[in-house]
Amino acid sequence: MRMLRVAAVIGLLVVVLGMAMSGVASPSTDRDQTLIGAAERNDLALARRLLKEGAGVQARNAQGRTALMAATYEHHIEMVKLLIESGADVNAQDAMQNSPLLLAGASGYLDILRMTLVADPDFTVYNRYGGTALIPACERGHLDVVKELLKTSIDVNHVNRLGWTALLEAIILSDGGPTHQAIVGLLVAAGADVNLADHDGVTPLRHARQKGYKVIADMLLSAGAHE
Repeated sequence: MRMLRVAAVIGLLVVVLGMAMSGVASPSTDRDQTLIGAAERNDLALARRLLKEGAGVQARNAQGRTALMAATYEHHIEMVKLLIESGADVNAQDAMQNSPLLLAGASGYLDILRMTLVADPDFTVYNRYGGTALIPACERGHLDVVKELLKTSIDVNHVNRLGWTALLEAIILSDGGPTHQAIVGLLVAAGADVNLADHDGVTPLRHARQKGYKVIADMLLSAGAHE
C-alpha cells in the first residue's frame, strides 16, 4: 500500500512538472490575457468581472502591452478610465516604447491624456525617439494636447535623439499654418528656448526662414531669436 502511495505521489509530480515544462498557462495567466483582450475590444462588462476576480492589471501580452496600453491604442476612453482607477500603471511602456501618456500625446487623445495626467505620470519616460509626449503633439498639431501638457512640469526644452525640441519639430515638421503658429506661440510663452539649435547648429529661426514661415519667424524674432 505504501508503495502505491509513493507511486501516486511521483506520478502527480511528473504531471505537474510536465505541465510547467510544456508552457501550459495557469488560470491566472489566462485571466490576465483575457483582460488585455477585453480592453482591446472595449468589453467593459468582462473587464470589470475579470478585475473583480483578480486579473493582473499590470500583466502584458506578447507585444508588451498592458490592458491600459491596449485600450489606449484603440482610444477606448471608458476602458482607460476603468483601468486607471483600478491601478494601471500610466508609465508602463510596450515593445514600441509607447506608454499611455506618450501615445495619447502623439495621437491627440485629449481625454485619455487628461486621465494619465491625473495619475501623476513620469515625464522622464521617453518614446523610441527619446522624446516626451509634448514633442510629437507639437509636430502633429494637437493644439489642445499641447495646452494641457504645458500646464504640467514637462520639460519644454527637452531634446530628443534627432536633436529636436518641441519648438524645432513644430517648425521643421509642420506646414507653418495657423495651428502650428499657435503652438509656437504657446511654446515661446512657456519658456521654450528660441535659440536652442538642432544637432547641426541650425536654429529655429533659420529653419522658419528656410521654410518660408514668415509669421513664425516674426514670432521668434519678437522673442529674441537669432540665427
